[in-house]
Amino acid sequence: MKTAALLKTYIAIALIYLALLLFGSDDLAWFLKPLLLPSLIAAVAASEKFPSKGLLLFALLFSWFGDIVLLFAAKGEIYFIAGLVLFLSAHILYIVLFGKQPKVRSNKQKPWLFLGVLCIVGYLFSMLYVLFPNLGGLKIPVTVYAVVISTMLLMSVKGFFEWKSPANYYILVGAVCFIASDSLLAFDKFYKAIPLSSFNIMSTYLAAQFFIAFGILQMAKKQVHLSEAV
Repeated sequence: MKTAALLKTYIAIALIYLALLLFGSDDLAWFLKPLLLPSLIAAVAASEKFPSKGLLLFALLFSWFGDIVLLFAAKGEIYFIAGLVLFLSAHILYIVLFGKQPKVRSNKQKPWLFLGVLCIVGYLFSMLYVLFPNLGGLKIPVTVYAVVISTMLLMSVKGFFEWKSPANYYILVGAVCFIASDSLLAFDKFYKAIPLSSFNIMSTYLAAQFFIAFGILQMAKKQVHLSEAV
């Protein structure tokens, strides 16, 4: 019950934040940004114990630290790099987290999985091709980050065919939203300004964190009930 209330709190704060961005109140949104993820972190902390709970909590915590550091990105490139490292750590934790989720069905959709891999590889090379000329000294860190987030998406696609439904849908949607958010951010920063960039980046980012956390919690609920039945 407490977890459900905290999830609703997260959604409410996220909607207020996005409304501020949409209506041009960026200064107020700046102060609200550090308050976005704590309710989602608290929701996970309040949930029943499950094997990968620590991984999810740390992934969210690293994301939260990244949010705070990126508030100061305009003050110097060092803040952007620090934020990149924090989110890189979060994505690595998500990769490990996805790998530890219970597989309830054998993967018989290999042609679809192969197609998913091709799409992800195509996305990776396309983004790097577009961004590379404008990255300057950030070529290596941005390339590493792009490879890691692509791997995170790949793990969610693989899990989609192995995990329990509907949790697999939530996690896949969350991973796709994360890729969309990071891609918009990179495109806006290194290639060409995007209209309503802050709103579009943050709406996809907040949806990503919610759907991944919610999907993992749904799978965890089934694991707990299964262990109680045994």
